[in-house]
Amino acid sequence: MENKEMKTVLFDLDGTMYRGPQPIEAGIRAVEFCHAHGIPYLFLTNNSMRTPQENVEHMTKMGYRHVKPEHFVNSAMAAAGYAAGLDPAKRKAWFIGMNGMKEALLDEGFEITDDNPDYVFIGLDKEADYAKYSKALGLLLNGAQLIGTNHDRILAKPGGFEVGNGSIVTMFEYATSKPSPRIGKPDRPILEYALKKAGISKDEAILVGDNLETDVALGYNNKVQTVFVQSGVHHEEDIHRLKIYPDLCVKSLDDVDFLRLCEG
Repeated sequence: MENKEMKTVLFDLDGTMYRGPQPIEAGIRAVEFCHAHGIPYLFLTNNSMRTPQENVEHMTKMGYRHVKPEHFVNSAMAAAGYAAGLDPAKRKAWFIGMNGMKEALLDEGFEITDDNPDYVFIGLDKEADYAKYSKALGLLLNGAQLIGTNHDRILAKPGGFEVGNGSIVTMFEYATSKPSPRIGKPDRPILEYALKKAGISKDEAILVGDNLETDVALGYNNKVQTVFVQSGVHHEEDIHRLKIYPDLCVKSLDDVDFLRLCEG
């Protein structure tokens, strides 16, 4: 049973819990430890592709246990929630993305259509092509508002890196001369969404992740405690280069005393 007097751990996914299809074993042990000791946790991710249920299935196949759909907050959910709060009358949307983006929009009451949408949402879609990008461009030039789920430049994968959704969002910002609101990590909207879901204040949260520019910067910019783990995008030598400073820097999640950290 979760102990509400404990701080809530907000774990990143890509590069922290797994790399592509490969689990990070220390991540499995960290989740097991939190579950065994009643430490509340959520997974806070900029990856908008999967629905919460798909995330459960993805992680279960890797060996994770105890994870449930309600443990997940992604940038699609935060983006859809953000846009839903802008104007109650605007409920028409078109998107680039996967099931996670579609479900988030439907959950917020949006009609998905290419008939003069109010918004064009850009989430990660690794199968998107030139034709789909061009369709999005046309809708944006016709008056739709650009909503990018997140601005990650790159993503860690086994043996290297791949293009992040932020690079795609920036392409549309350049092509349309229209800025997207900043929603995903390291920006405040996704943090506010997650804190509201967890029913906690920022003083009751600990952010854990591998990316200094997203995970750690979210905490650094908003005065939330952070743990930087060197299992993905960045390493210790990047801290001073980027001037983003975590509260704790570790090689592996095995090096974190979550019980002491969450009681503090």
